[in-house]
Amino acid sequence: MNWVITNMKWIMIVSGALTCTMLYAAIAPQAALRTTFGESLQGPLAEIVVRNWGALIALVGGMLIYGAYHPPVRPLVLTVAGLSKLAYTGLVVAYGAQYLGKVGVSIGIDLVMVLLFAGYLVGVRRGQSAA
Repeated sequence: MNWVITNMKWIMIVSGALTCTMLYAAIAPQAALRTTFGESLQGPLAEIVVRNWGALIALVGGMLIYGAYHPPVRPLVLTVAGLSKLAYTGLVVAYGAQYLGKVGVSIGIDLVMVLLFAGYLVGVRRGQSAA
């Protein structure tokens, strides 16, 4: 647990940078969908929703990078990022099992991030209660 707390700045920078790669969906939504899920959606609504999805994910990545350099906001940033990643994972498992072959690696990476974030939050909370 101490390793996670000690290295959280770098964990957040790497996690944030990886998460920011989904800015790709805001720039090239159809290509991002094909790369991520192996399919695409058509129509103006799909363009809006996928671009917004990519922008929101990139914003979470930016928050992770910001939180890496501003420890007082880390609990909020890690909670929001972790819940976002869990929501995505849950939705894919519940409604998109056919895509697990394509997104399984990214879900695995997201779950590792969530575990690291949770480890940090628990460790910091325990440290505060002991003080």
